[in-house]
Amino acid sequence: MTWFQTILIAIVEGITEFLPISSTGHMIITQKLLNVESTEFVKAFTVIIQFGAILSVVVLYFKRFFQRIDFYWKLFVAFIPAAVFGLLFADKIDEWMENVTVVAVALILGGIVMLFMDKWFKPSEKQEVTYKKAFIIGLFQCIAMIPGVSRSMSTIFGGMQQKLTRKNAAEFSFFIAVPTMFAASVYKLYKLIGNPESKAVLMENLNILIVGNIVAFVVAMLAIKFFINFIAKFGFKAFGYYRITVGSIILILLLCGYNLNIL
Repeated sequence: MTWFQTILIAIVEGITEFLPISSTGHMIITQKLLNVESTEFVKAFTVIIQFGAILSVVVLYFKRFFQRIDFYWKLFVAFIPAAVFGLLFADKIDEWMENVTVVAVALILGGIVMLFMDKWFKPSEKQEVTYKKAFIIGLFQCIAMIPGVSRSMSTIFGGMQQKLTRKNAAEFSFFIAVPTMFAASVYKLYKLIGNPESKAVLMENLNILIVGNIVAFVVAMLAIKFFINFIAKFGFKAFGYYRITVGSIILILLLCGYNLNIL
């Protein structure tokens, strides 16, 4: 990967990680457009730079992370489904990440859902996230293992289905991203370090990982602030239209003979 490719992919990660438009899907599309070869290191890079993005959540919501011990238990409960499904279907997930068609279809279907989310769910007066609500939201997070669905969208959908406000659903989505994405980053690092050849590649490209995480951190900080203010005022329709537009463009290109699945 060149420095230009590294920085651009990290910017895409920072912008899209917490927006309900699929960071994985956008990074896959960006890699294809930049003609980045889908090596094991590149696959790991797109996961590991999420660490920089989740660090932005800890910094922005610093006080919330150091209030009550049950806060961590609820995050753990929400994390369990993704941990189980992630380990069971890790190979299948990697296979889907090679398929731009899957991303396009998921973007469109998710976009249609987002057009109606504000009408489907009405918040209740009780806004506390109970253990039961946390677990249910964690189940919705598993849907995001399909590239293009968006972890943010699925968990916000789950939060609103549990009668949280748009803002509270989005913030809890940010919070459960921390253990989920941290575990994914550590797992990818473990797999790279466990293989002598991959470990050598990792050490050679350590500076790329560091820069990628720094860029993702800074951009994600700005994206989170924008997102919270935007959805509080306007809701999710704009993101729905965006997803449908991007997904449709990809499908049209594929139908016109542009094989985006092959670099």
